Amino acid sequence: MNEGKTVFAQVMACVPHWEFRRIAAEHDNAIRARAFSAWDHFLAMSFAQITFRESLRDIEACLDSHPQLRYHLGFRSRITRSTLARVNEQRPWQLFAAVARQLIHRARKIYREEPNVLDLKAPVYALDSTFIDLLTI
Repeated sequence: MNEGKTVFAQVMACVPHWEFRRIAAEHDNAIRARAFSAWDHFLAMSFAQITFRESLRDIEACLDSHPQLRYHLGFRSRITRSTLARVNEQRPWQLFAAVARQLIHRARKIYREEPNVLDLKAPVYALDSTFIDLLTI
């Protein structure tokens, strides 16, 4: 039996919860899902990105397959596709952009003293790797 943290929990530990709550308080004005916090929303979208989930139904099925594991991944509430759809529409995207900016700022500070980490001559940019399938009708 595994006694350590899951890989996902270790990755999410890089985002301090207190810092996320501070950013959420600035951007998540009056959008309160009943039991679905901005942190759970962030975890669900991060989990979907990291595990290559393709739809809300896929996210829900994957997280519901092992409810005990869902708790250890850091989720405090059940994830349903209707809830995800609602908060994806209502919660401002600027919240997640601000979190990304903060993480990039922290990474720059950490690696500022190590100029040859990657031995690249050109600047490095962080890009969103998601894509949207467009279907022609």
